[in-house]
Amino acid sequence: MKQILVSGVLGLFLSLFGTPLLIRLLASKGYGQMIRDDGPQAHHSKRGTPTMGGIAFILATLLAYAITKLATGEKPTLSGVLVLFLTVGMGLVGFLDDYIKIVKQRSLGLRAKAKMAGQLIVGIAFAVLAMNFHDSRGQTPASTKLSFTTDFGWSIGPVIFVIWALFMILAMSNGVNLTDGLDGLATGASVMVFAAYTVIGVWQYGQWCGAPVSANGACYEVRDPLDLAVVAAALMGACFGFLWWNTSPAKIFMGDTGSLALGGALAGLAICSRTELLLAILGGLFVLITMSVVIQVGSFRLTGKRVFRMAPLQHHFELKGWSEVLVVVRFWIVQGMCMAVGLGVFYAAWVAAS
Repeated sequence: MKQILVSGVLGLFLSLFGTPLLIRLLASKGYGQMIRDDGPQAHHSKRGTPTMGGIAFILATLLAYAITKLATGEKPTLSGVLVLFLTVGMGLVGFLDDYIKIVKQRSLGLRAKAKMAGQLIVGIAFAVLAMNFHDSRGQTPASTKLSFTTDFGWSIGPVIFVIWALFMILAMSNGVNLTDGLDGLATGASVMVFAAYTVIGVWQYGQWCGAPVSANGACYEVRDPLDLAVVAAALMGACFGFLWWNTSPAKIFMGDTGSLALGGALAGLAICSRTELLLAILGGLFVLITMSVVIQVGSFRLTGKRVFRMAPLQHHFELKGWSEVLVVVRFWIVQGMCMAVGLGVFYAAWVAAS
């Protein structure tokens, strides 16, 4: 448990004090945000705000995890390292996208095919590695069974598992990316989901099948639950520190560097903790915002009419007259309720199985 506290506190302070250094560096190089002309007009005042801020909390997370291991004398686990690999890999794809936007002054960044190719390469590498490298109990970081609060049903096989893992990684990465449209919105929502995964990791470790005695015969077949909690705590702390600078009025934006990394981290935690379908509840705000885009595009193509004034959903409420801060706070409340429901479902499933 000491590891969780240390990683969370380190992630917080490294991000809190490291982000201003990144802001000054990016500002000195003129790496400012491009604003799309078809977005809300109020957003044009944000043009030139330093972007690629995801670099700050990615580095803070990596340093927090590494220092925690050195300070406590504990060894890194494959599950923890794989989640960090997925986070960094997706962040690198986002960084290339941001860099092209800034250097070439092209608001759409990487071409769609190139961006998708990068995400696929990182996602496939993660999925293949996660199915291998058994520990002494024969457990791998990921299972080829589907999971809700634990694994269920039959194995879907390695090929379908890779496809499923890719779907989750792409869905969450793009979900966080779509949510990252208002100051602090995606960062604050991510803090809540990482907090939930910290709790889940701690609980799974307390009822772990790898422990000498399992309560009431029921236990969680997860390879490295405690280390997943350490990673989640480091991510939570790092995002919390970044939120100090990212909240309205934002001094820095996370960019695709941050949003893709956060989506990858969420998907990786869900896959390795065997809570894949539960992530749709825990990260309900990201799902809601993604679905608003799907509904908007589908409705326009089928009927020629739009359901919302603008998609993603947060911009619809902006155009209805809600202030940016009002939208963010109310959406945080929605996300908080999703997190609470998700944790409630997780605990209820344990009670039912015990």
